[in-house]
Parts: sequence; structure tokens; C-alpha cells
Amino acid sequence: MAQIFRAGKSSKQRSKQVETVELTIDSLDHQGRGVCRHQGKVGFVDGALSSERVKARIKTQKSRVFEAQTVKVLEPSEERVTPFCEYYQQCGGCALQHLDADAQLVHKQQAVSALFNKFAKASELPWLAPLTGPERHYRRAGRIACIYDKQNNQLKLGFRSAGSKKIIEIDHCAVMVDAFAGGFEALRQALNAHPELRSVSHIQFCAADNGAFVLLRHTRAISPQVKAQVAERLAGQNWQLVWDDGKSQPEYALLPTYESAGVTFAFKLDNFIQVNRDINEQMLQRALEWLALTGTEQVLDLFCGIGNFSLLLAKHANKVVAVEGVAESVAMARQNAHTNHIDTVSFHQFDLTQPLTTANWFHAALDVLVLDPSRTGAYEILRQLPLTQFKQVLYVSCDPVTMARDTALLLEAGFVVDKVCLMNMFPHTGHIETMALFQRR
Repeated sequence: MAQIFRAGKSSKQRSKQVETVELTIDSLDHQGRGVCRHQGKVGFVDGALSSERVKARIKTQKSRVFEAQTVKVLEPSEERVTPFCEYYQQCGGCALQHLDADAQLVHKQQAVSALFNKFAKASELPWLAPLTGPERHYRRAGRIACIYDKQNNQLKLGFRSAGSKKIIEIDHCAVMVDAFAGGFEALRQALNAHPELRSVSHIQFCAADNGAFVLLRHTRAISPQVKAQVAERLAGQNWQLVWDDGKSQPEYALLPTYESAGVTFAFKLDNFIQVNRDINEQMLQRALEWLALTGTEQVLDLFCGIGNFSLLLAKHANKVVAVEGVAESVAMARQNAHTNHIDTVSFHQFDLTQPLTTANWFHAALDVLVLDPSRTGAYEILRQLPLTQFKQVLYVSCDPVTMARDTALLLEAGFVVDKVCLMNMFPHTGHIETMALFQRR
């Protein structure tokens, strides 16, 4: 009798099977993920909230941790709400829409406190009220992704999906300011009107105080005639178009500007600015209140960008030394100082990860330190600075992990956390922006 051989599933085939488990969520981490324990491992679960019981799909796992995605909420939290955006869970942004807006701030503050306790052994933080503003239509600047779809002969534009290069095409965005929120279809039609426009790789937008600007980055030459056609098709949007070929400096008929406390800041669309205008304004005002400068201080402002903090502080201090690694930002900061007739600030280009021994801008009279670093934090420069010469340190952070790590250095140098607050720069996202004032004991 013939026997029929039936091969068992290979380990590779078994690994492709989707594993789902029921989990009880204990808390949220600093990225807004649910945290739980299951079979001796710590789990991080996207889309789950504290106190919920969920069914989740395991995405990755290691010996002690695993990551999962919520498939079904079995017992919802009282803080769970209905997401307001139809692209929720497709688009990679605004991933916390399922959590009540006020509760978002509570959990973010708890997450920062836990990180400070873990990295800096600071268990009691002097929290002040968070800086808050509109929860929708707050984003004045950002980037729209573009890719040419050969199969459909169309330039697709939208936002990246979570953890992927795939573009989710959208028609409107509830967090972009009104000038751009509904302009996707107009852009889509204009950029699909001529084959030359297939090389547009991304679009940057910014609603400045003096107009709405759109920069179109392209990888191949686009003729003046085609650019004129695009301008004509988009004339009804009242956007100021800027073309960028990635080789030469884009030409601006008018530079974008914003104003704060009587200071006008000009910038280009490749310069960093805070995308939430309302929170940026509050942040600058609170910084002035906390530092309470008397006019005698000499301030060192590191990671100064185009002078967002420097120029305001210079109006209240004796002198400001401002340092930034990006040459284009330094040039714009100097231009802004000249435009606003502020001569008590000097701007310097310097890579703040390099040895301080080559920094001719540093001197012993500097007594107030302001830090506004990128997500990588300020560890490299903090461990080089003679911190004992500063009486105050203002730290503005876009990553609570690196801020908590750097706080340990400041506490070891004899500072205490005097004030700390959240800044709700990005509602409905896992991003956490924090500002803290350190005073010398």
C-alpha cells in the first residue's frame, strides 16, 4: 500500500502564522503604547490604553520583551474615545486619537516622571500646568510625501503609513492649519497635469505670518512653462510657491516670517521652526518668566536654530552667546538679529558633539544656560561644560528619554529641578515636549 507523505510546516512557515493573545494593560509608556506583562515578558502594545483588556497581534518578540498591535478591545478604558480622523490607523500620524485629549497630558506627565525617576533618581518633580492650545488645525508646517506610481501613471501624495514607506493618500488633514488642510486634491491635480512633475519627491508647507508657503522639491529639471502652469492651477489657494531642485538655493520672492514679543523671525522652509505657533509663543513667554532675567546675565544658548530663544533673551540679558551646528540657520539668525536691531547677541556655528576646547565663543562669564537640542539630547556638550559656573539651566526637550538622561548630569553638578511642564506641541501623538528649569543649590 502506497503511503502518501505529508510534509509538516517548516519553521519559516510557522513563523509567518499570526499569533494573537489576550492582554491586560497596566500603563502607558512615553510613546503612548500600552505596557503589560505576559508569560514573563514585558509587552508594548500599540492602540491599547491603561486598564484595558485587549486582543493583540504579536509583531516582534525577544527574550524579555515583545511588541504587539491591538486587534480588538475587549474591555475598554473610560478614557477611550472615538478617533476623529478617517485615516486613523492608516496614516502614521496622530496615533493617540483613541485617548481623551486631557488624559493624553496626564499619561504623558506620568511617563516623564517615570523616566526622570529611572535615569536621574528624581522621584518628585515640581510640575506646573502644561502649555496647551487648539487640539486640531494646529500644525503650521510639515511635509507631504510624493511618489510616482508607474502602474497607475499617477503622482501619489499624502502621508507615510506607520512604520512604512507606503503613502496613504488623503484628501484633508484635521491637524494642519486651514490654509493647507483641504488642499490635497488641488495639489494632486496640479502635479498630475504634466509628465515633468513626476519628479516631485516631497512638498513642504508652512503657514507663516506673511503668507502660506509651499516648497516643491524635485529631482529632475522642470521647465519654467510647467512651473507657470502649476502656479496657475493653484492660484485659488493663495499659496506662494517655491521650487527646489536640490542643487541650488531655492529662490524666495518673499521670505516667510513669524513674530513673537515684538521680534520678527525670518526663515526658509528648510530651517527648523516649531510647527505649533500657539505653543511656541507660550513657550517663549514662559521661558522669560522662569528665567526672570534682570539685564545683568550673560546667556549661553545652545542649539539656537534661527534665534527663536536667543533674540528674545537678548532683549532682557546683558549678552547672549548663541551656538548652532547648521550653517544656514546661523546665517538666518544673524540676519534676524540685524533686522530687529538687536546687537547684544552673537551667533556662532559649531558642532556641539565636538570637543569644547576648540570653541572660541565660550568664556567663564556665561552664567545662564539654555538648551533646545534635537532628540539626541545634549549629553555630549553637558559632560564637557564647566556646569558649576551656571546659576540656571533652561532645558527644552522633544525627547523625554534623553532629557531624563541629561538631567542626571545636571543633578550631579549641584542643580535641582525647580520647575517643569509639558508643552502640548503635538496633540494626539506620542510626541512629548517638556521644559524644565534647573537652579543651582
